[in-house]
Amino acid sequence: MESKIRISGIVEESIVDGPGIRYVVFTQGCPHDCKGCHNPQTHPFEGGKIVDIQEIFDAFCENPLLSGITFSGGEPFCQPKPLYELGKMIKQKGKTVMVYSGYTLEQLEEMDDIWVKKLLSIADILVDGPYVEELRDLTLQFRGSSNQRVLYFS
Repeated sequence: MESKIRISGIVEESIVDGPGIRYVVFTQGCPHDCKGCHNPQTHPFEGGKIVDIQEIFDAFCENPLLSGITFSGGEPFCQPKPLYELGKMIKQKGKTVMVYSGYTLEQLEEMDDIWVKKLLSIADILVDGPYVEELRDLTLQFRGSSNQRVLYFS
């Protein structure tokens, strides 16, 4: 099991990063470099800090009010194996997994990476597509630009 992950930070309670009250893990490292990105500090792959997923899971379990976990970034699909392992643990608690990605679902499905497919397989919700500053829309729920989709898998 891949037990370490490089993160930019964590928000222990969020109501803007998915339905209900969510525990948000911001991964470190992103290849997309979207103009106007909300989290540019997450772009360098060497930034952030390395943490054990068990530590994140234990902190998650301390709050019974959480609806689930959200993986944001950075680009979560750059670290799919530890996120899959963590997500699987969250699902076993009966909670939901939401993932933000600058890749589209179609691009993710085309990737030749078993861990990308496994992470997708446990996602209840995927927000896909790059942030496009020209399509910014503050009225949209859970996304920043109108090209992005909120895909519900469960």
